[in-house]
Amino acid sequence: MIREQRSREKLQSYYRKFRDEGKIDVNVHPWVAEAWRESERLGVPQVGTEPKHALSPEDFRVLQKKHAHAIDCLSQLTEGVQEFFARYGLSLLLLDADAIVLKSYSLPFMHLPHGKVEGSRLGVEEIGASSISIAREKRTPFWVFGPEIWREASHAGDACTAPVLVGEELHYLVNIVVNDPAAVPQDAVIAQLLLVSRSLAAALSRDLRLRAQEAILDTAPFAVYHILPSGEVVYANRLGLERLARIGARDKETSRLLNLNDIVLNYRHTPIYQGFSGTPSYNKEVTWITAAKTYEDITTVVPLESPATHEVSGVVTISMPIEDIRMLVAHTAGYTAKYSLATMAGTGQAFYALRDKALRVAHGKHHVLLQGEGGTGKQRLAHGIHQASSRAAGPLISFRCGDVQPELIAEELFGVAVSPAVSRPGKLELASGGTLFLDEIEKLPKKTAAALAAALREGKAHRLDETVVRPIDVRVIADCDSDLKRLTERGLFDRGLYDLVSRSVIRMPALRNRREDIPLLAEQIIREIAEQHRMEPKQLLPETLTLLEQYDWPDNIKQLQSVLEQAFFHTAGTVIAPENINLMGDVKPDDNWKSDREIFLRAWKSAGGNVSRLANLLDVSRVTLYRYLKKFQLEKP
Repeated sequence: MIREQRSREKLQSYYRKFRDEGKIDVNVHPWVAEAWRESERLGVPQVGTEPKHALSPEDFRVLQKKHAHAIDCLSQLTEGVQEFFARYGLSLLLLDADAIVLKSYSLPFMHLPHGKVEGSRLGVEEIGASSISIAREKRTPFWVFGPEIWREASHAGDACTAPVLVGEELHYLVNIVVNDPAAVPQDAVIAQLLLVSRSLAAALSRDLRLRAQEAILDTAPFAVYHILPSGEVVYANRLGLERLARIGARDKETSRLLNLNDIVLNYRHTPIYQGFSGTPSYNKEVTWITAAKTYEDITTVVPLESPATHEVSGVVTISMPIEDIRMLVAHTAGYTAKYSLATMAGTGQAFYALRDKALRVAHGKHHVLLQGEGGTGKQRLAHGIHQASSRAAGPLISFRCGDVQPELIAEELFGVAVSPAVSRPGKLELASGGTLFLDEIEKLPKKTAAALAAALREGKAHRLDETVVRPIDVRVIADCDSDLKRLTERGLFDRGLYDLVSRSVIRMPALRNRREDIPLLAEQIIREIAEQHRMEPKQLLPETLTLLEQYDWPDNIKQLQSVLEQAFFHTAGTVIAPENINLMGDVKPDDNWKSDREIFLRAWKSAGGNVSRLANLLDVSRVTLYRYLKKFQLEKP
């Protein structure tokens, strides 16, 4: 708030009235009156000049370093008016938001020991009412006449302070003290203060915005460049600098960016060069040929026109390697590991041996083959191996070979050119830089398996109906429910692919061979179900765990999961008792299994083809059960 000139004699009388009688005259500005009362409440002396608080030299150096940008900026803003301040005896101070003086740009504000004010705190607690405390409190410029200042030693001069706000946040205070008010017009001082404070606020806002924009560009998953017609790169974000370094466009000793004319061999045939003639390019597939490597990018080029001449003064180029786009798409589609090795539950010797081997294999570089019965947890183990490997940052692409028609598997794996203009990548390309998990690998056609083996050996592949050869960097984790070695020996699986994936083999034990792990597995499954559906967890009684531990689980962990899911959702309370467990899954003893072959077949499979177990589950005799086996044309295995 800028105020008109007041009678200093009257202001002096108002000050003495409050000092001597504790009364505020009605003519005292409300903000000044408020500051006087606060000064009195805090017990700030009205005599003396030295503030109560000053930083140590070490702490002050740290504070100045923190605010070096603002200090330098204000130095530049006041460079042309230093003579004006000196001629009229003006003091200019820059204070931080806590009212600590960061820099004095002219004559000392007050006479302190050694003549120093820098590093002192000039808040209301230290020096009482002043333009600094009022401007800081009210967040607006404020002029204080000498007799309104709490310290009597300052009554001969005036002071004005303006806050420096960036957005709505107070960053600094700019203070001017007028030692001889009669020597300089008030309007001139106010104009200088507002000019300096607002210029500093604008500079800080611009700097904050630029730093935010630079941070955004540096975290963006694409390279950004500003290039001049001469081929000089005047700006590159973090990824852009990394790419320029890889192709030799950044001098290792000086970090200076070299001219693209000297680095990119086909530079004059790229969209960048065309952009200098005013031709933009959007999301165009571009090949960059350098001495170090040949790249394929998706590139956008936007010409920049000079506002005065409308001539192209440069271009902004945004590019992203096609291989990075594939990886980004893979991550966006959820192609990441859901499980780590730490999520695998067990306490038995077989489990610890399995996990230790998986960890060793994960740290290696060979392809991996997981062997074991269905439902033993091979998929979770594959996720864990990927997560523990050096490829964890890359995608994990899963492909279930048995879910696709044999004649379409090659397209899914290698990709295909749908038309001359449209070509889509396959799972092999999407997994580049990461892991390809091949579930039921034994169901790969031999021809496709041989092509996959060749691609893995050579580190490159091409899509079907296309001749463009693309590099691939993939680790394969395969699983097989049967004996892949025997299938290979019988000529039913490609020998080349088997030799590649079988260099590291992990055999998964059946759940019946690790019964000691069943209680821990069951509790983990219940916990994961509760977390997944955002429900309260349920407790498995000891008798329930004993029941689960005694069962053979022909379909292994997969069957245990199914049984516990049904128990979790069909149990009303928070405790799962033995009677809540239906070992036949969705088949109930009261179902029409005697007349419905499908129901009987599901029960038969849930019992693992064991007649005695099924007889107990259905509560019938073995003789009765044989009769129904014959009726439904099922034979005892």
